[in-house]
Amino acid sequence: MQYMLLIYSDEKVWTEEQRQDCFQKSMCISAELAEQGKLISAAPLHSVTTATSLRIKNGKRHITDGPFAETTEQLGGYYIVDVDNLDQALEIASRLPPAQKGTVEVRPLFPLPERLTN
Repeated sequence: MQYMLLIYSDEKVWTEEQRQDCFQKSMCISAELAEQGKLISAAPLHSVTTATSLRIKNGKRHITDGPFAETTEQLGGYYIVDVDNLDQALEIASRLPPAQKGTVEVRPLFPLPERLTN
């Protein structure tokens, strides 16, 4: 079963040193998961200040700078893992450094029909 682990935290709570330490620890976890065949994809995101949001209203595109919603925690990255069950996904999520300063949302992915994935 594939799960997406969505990493949320307030960008302002990280010092540059903490951010670099988080990145290094996350890269080690990613490498370990890849060796185990559990990692599908993972990536940090640029700051929320670089976000652009798009909405379609009455058939017209409306583009705004910034995230979709004002929140205290911003989406900062993601992992997609392939594990046996939710408990294994939660175990991985609990090891991620951002879980100590924010939230890791764990959500199962719907499998796509084969004809769409080939």
